Amino acid sequence: MKPNILLIYTGGTIGMMKDPETKALRAFDFSKLLVHIPEIKQLDCKIDTYSFDHPIDSSDMNIEEWRKLGNVIHERYDNYDGFVVLHGSDTMSYTGSTLSFMFENLTKPIILTGSQLPIGDLRTDAKENLITSLQLATEQYNNEPIIKEVCIYFEYQLYRANRTAKMNAEHFEAFSSPNYPPLAISGVHLNIDESLLWKWQVDDPAFAKANTEKSLLLDSSRMRYRPDLVEDVVVLKLFPGITKKVVQAICGIPGLKGIILETYGSGNAPTQKWFVDILSEALLKNIRIVNVTQCVGGAVSMGKYETSVQLKNIGLVSGKDVTTEAALAKMMYLLQHTDSIEDFRHYFETSLRGEISE
Repeated sequence: MKPNILLIYTGGTIGMMKDPETKALRAFDFSKLLVHIPEIKQLDCKIDTYSFDHPIDSSDMNIEEWRKLGNVIHERYDNYDGFVVLHGSDTMSYTGSTLSFMFENLTKPIILTGSQLPIGDLRTDAKENLITSLQLATEQYNNEPIIKEVCIYFEYQLYRANRTAKMNAEHFEAFSSPNYPPLAISGVHLNIDESLLWKWQVDDPAFAKANTEKSLLLDSSRMRYRPDLVEDVVVLKLFPGITKKVVQAICGIPGLKGIILETYGSGNAPTQKWFVDILSEALLKNIRIVNVTQCVGGAVSMGKYETSVQLKNIGLVSGKDVTTEAALAKMMYLLQHTDSIEDFRHYFETSLRGEISE
């Protein structure tokens, strides 16, 4: 039986075509996909399309739009063998990371892709990205999808979405995954490294909480959709010369629940008393603070240098080698599904979707 794939268009450069007369970009009609990209007919699968009523630029992505996308997939989950999401590249890593936490125990692929040039451009990268994403979504073994996680495919590389960051606005190689290798490489052959693919583990706060509340053993093999996220979070990036006034203003945001603190190197920060005191006061207000590195690669190791000892002593959570994009998504997820700082710390420092290295 041919795999059924749902192609979802949210917006972005990939969904644009240049009008031959005016040269202006206009939205692509995905109901006529095969007319414009006849190569897709060579894929041994059935493709349905879905487009947001009002496609958006990825710069306008937010929790409401993430939930809308998640609902589209969840409502059609049983009808398809895989999903390919066309998305603007600027916030694709944020969306991919968030989807990875919204869908617990995925049994099918969700692959995000896009392009640096519109699909109708002569030198576009859109066709290859789209065709290979669809092919990856159809890959099966014994009638079961091989890929069962949220991924990003871009320029011959398939990545775990929650390991990625957009690194380049000009080159076709727009994304990188500095702390985890590509899951697949597209060359003459399509090579999937199955040893790198994510295999879900039951240690998940939402699963544990639901199990306790219902006083019964939930089916650990079933996909569960968790669309609820806490949005009262902020990213605070340190820089030389950051002032007490700035840090106080951010930590004092009314209703704030969590801070992703982007520190230097392996988790280092200013040692001035005022800085540590402000963070300590925020922690006493039950604001969760996670230490992540500003560096493209590498990991936080609090206590390795004297400039991070105080952060460790006051109780910051280590983000290890998580990206800022994944840290933000994970914090919004865990704030919804954990109650104590102990549980939050345990689950944040544990790999739930392959987002950090153990």
